[in-house]
Amino acid sequence: MLGFSRSPHRLPTALAALGLLAASAAVQASAGAAPAHAAAATTHRVLFDNAHAETAGNADWIISTSQPDPLGQDPSPSAETDWTGALSSWGVALQKTGGYSLKTLSSGSSLAYGGSSATDLANFDTLVLPEPNTAFTAAEKTAIMNFVKNGGGLFMISDHNASDRNNDGKDSVQILNDLMSNNSVDATDPFGFSIDALNIDSGYPAAVNDSADPVLHGSFGTVTKSLFANGTTATLKPADNSAVKGLVYRSGYSGNTGAFFVTSAFGKGRVAFWGDSSPIDDGTGQSGNTLYDGWNDPGATNAALALNATAWLAGSGTTTGGGGGTGSCTAAQLLGNSGFESGASTWSASSGVITNSTAQKARSGSYYAWLDGNGTATTDTLSQSATIPAGCGATLSFYLHVDTAETTATAYDTLKAQVLNSSGAVLATLATYSNLDAATGYTRRVLDLGGYAGQKITVKFTGTEGSKLQTSFVLDDTALDVG
Repeated sequence: MLGFSRSPHRLPTALAALGLLAASAAVQASAGAAPAHAAAATTHRVLFDNAHAETAGNADWIISTSQPDPLGQDPSPSAETDWTGALSSWGVALQKTGGYSLKTLSSGSSLAYGGSSATDLANFDTLVLPEPNTAFTAAEKTAIMNFVKNGGGLFMISDHNASDRNNDGKDSVQILNDLMSNNSVDATDPFGFSIDALNIDSGYPAAVNDSADPVLHGSFGTVTKSLFANGTTATLKPADNSAVKGLVYRSGYSGNTGAFFVTSAFGKGRVAFWGDSSPIDDGTGQSGNTLYDGWNDPGATNAALALNATAWLAGSGTTTGGGGGTGSCTAAQLLGNSGFESGASTWSASSGVITNSTAQKARSGSYYAWLDGNGTATTDTLSQSATIPAGCGATLSFYLHVDTAETTATAYDTLKAQVLNSSGAVLATLATYSNLDAATGYTRRVLDLGGYAGQKITVKFTGTEGSKLQTSFVLDDTALDVG
């Protein structure tokens, strides 16, 4: 879209920085904080969803017929048949470790976050969505997204395209894509992937070679292959969320296409996606269902994948996606003046970059950072230093609006997001945006900084503009979250 050309006289208003910081803190305190995901001390709390037709048709995606508490069927299960359901092997394996508390959201219930119900998401570390077949309500989508944003783990399990088990016109591919793209918290590709509308009938997709990944090499075993028995894949979009990572791929695919098992991060939380429900099916369930034993398939390591991923989502192991971290890491937001409401305080910036000019709009408050936008050869910078604690995952997030007068398909003007070491040397260019990213409104961007734990780093934005038509890179509401 065409935007305003930046005025050469655009200068920030002088501020009483300390007073504004105090006022900001008072406003935040009076507004109240979002309900935090409740961190587990020694027990990982997992909620399995059964409120969205998970047992429709031949599906039987439950850990036990006793709901919400599976212990009502057998308080000390030793074999998977002690609990009834196609996911009973999964549930019993976790229960037998002594480190998990498992519950089921029963049919007829709704997902909620921050309420008083015993099955409210604020009481859990991880939510498992095993092939939902009815759409989430707007309120449920808000609950799920806020749960993850505040530190929860989300395990999404899809099935193939057109797997509408209850004939309501919606299948799990559509329902999970709708969750990610049509919610009130962040609908701008928050997890960095979308689910493909495919039906891949068979195959053994292989794990990538990454010996440090805790999902592929966890306490429940090593993952080598998984299973297609009518499933689908995902398309990765690391430009939208650099934490996204494919762990298992369809044969002949790699990189951003054909990912069968995916991990990512959002806010302080973690996300996992699996493209088929057959790998978690243990072949047993309620009478009348025709099931398939993918859990024990000799050609795959599905049990290890499911169990390692559950542990990772709940906070065990070292993060690979930036949003989680080890259980000993204290969650925090490290950037000062993250919304620019204290003007140039805390940030190092080119003259006039941090502004309250009405020629552009802040996403929130009055101030924002405006790089370039002059229509002349210009380089603007914006930076701030922080120390990422050892053992922590970390993500840099910010909202970016790009408008331009350029009309060609060439990236003439660019904004680089980089991380520098304590000496000022560039360690990595995390992402590059350009006039080709112009769009109405702000888009949330998430970049992984988990690889810099234990280091003092500088986050730096550099906007470079050509000598003719303007492109404005406008940032607001930044955050460097660790946890």
